[in-house]
Amino acid sequence: MIFKELGIIEPILKALSAEGYTQPTPIQEKSIPILMRRKDLIGCAQTGTGKTAAFAIPILQHLYLDPERNKGQRKIKALIVTPTRELAIQISESFTTYGKFTGIKNTVIFGGVKQGGQTDALRRGVDVLVATPGRLLDLMNQGFITLKDVEYFVLDEADHMLDMGFIHDIRKIIEKLPVKRQSLFFSATMPGEIIDLSRKIVGNAEKVTIAPEQTTAEKVEQSVYFVSKSGKPKLLVYLLQMKPAESTLVFSRTKHGADKIVKFLAKAGIPANAIHGNKSQNIRQKALGEFKSGQTTILVATDIAARGIDVEELSYVINYDLPNIPETYIHRIGRTGRASASGIAMSFCDTEERPYLRDIQKLIDQKIPIVAEHPFVDDGTEVITKAPPRPQRPRSQARSATSGAKTGANGKKAWSNAYSRGRR
Repeated sequence: MIFKELGIIEPILKALSAEGYTQPTPIQEKSIPILMRRKDLIGCAQTGTGKTAAFAIPILQHLYLDPERNKGQRKIKALIVTPTRELAIQISESFTTYGKFTGIKNTVIFGGVKQGGQTDALRRGVDVLVATPGRLLDLMNQGFITLKDVEYFVLDEADHMLDMGFIHDIRKIIEKLPVKRQSLFFSATMPGEIIDLSRKIVGNAEKVTIAPEQTTAEKVEQSVYFVSKSGKPKLLVYLLQMKPAESTLVFSRTKHGADKIVKFLAKAGIPANAIHGNKSQNIRQKALGEFKSGQTTILVATDIAARGIDVEELSYVINYDLPNIPETYIHRIGRTGRASASGIAMSFCDTEERPYLRDIQKLIDQKIPIVAEHPFVDDGTEVITKAPPRPQRPRSQARSATSGAKTGANGKKAWSNAYSRGRR
């Protein structure tokens, strides 16, 4: 199937063609016809499946064809709420890309920066507003925003919204929305709390489920390196020096850990940037922009900050720290196996993380191949038999769209050879 067969109008088809998009992903193919009929939708899809376009294209088309569109001051007709500022910016960029020939205006609002530029954009009038919950409620309380004209409402990354404690904010926002509206609800996982929340938002909705979590684990080339905690920085340098400059996303469990990794790499002559919640918005956006453009090839991130990282054909994901939530592992490695692409993911595992590895392998129902030949092998003599205390497990953990840095083949070949030696 091609986009033209979905009944999409010419201005949007022109924008899609300019980006080189001709065929919809499965979630786009299933969701767009439903949304074109103005039906409510619950979508369950993980990172890299193309869900942003799945809801952005129908919303842009409805707004473009609205006979009232050019009458008077622009009013907020579509509201997209998402948990992190990086993801909000990503969604706004997608609306700009797909709607560049429609005349539809969008803006994005989020906390952590001064509100002046955002309120100026709102005063000028927008059709589509992309927002994080806190800043949205703040500007509503100040009188800069009214939701009385909203006809299309999207709640994105619902499970992550729940994990971050935004549930009460979401309920407040929903109370201010018109009863008559089209509602879209997207989540990577569907635990009981998310199902209950979806019923309050969308009621009698059609459902689309795409790409079970195991699919990502199956298509990504995975490996694990047993290494002591003190050996992790040296192993990271060793692996990065084995390949030419290609895009590599390194996951750290903590903000402090991310900064330490960047400092260690700098001492080894390897430039890298870190993004996490303690960095200012400007610094985070600068680091992300340099990574997407290929100006820097190594980005170290925490899980929450990584939500807005949307890089096409990301070469490698390295789990410097194994996550204590198995689902998080799947969402991490999915960033290098986006849509129909394959990818490479490497994980470091120290003694205390062995129980986490067992949980991950149980979830994905497969053994991750061990790379036994590297200079910093931990022989496992201190393997603990009892799992260490863990933070309270969140209810769920989740994932975004596609654009950015390109990859080459040489680096993958070098790492694949190391990977193969390990399997032998």
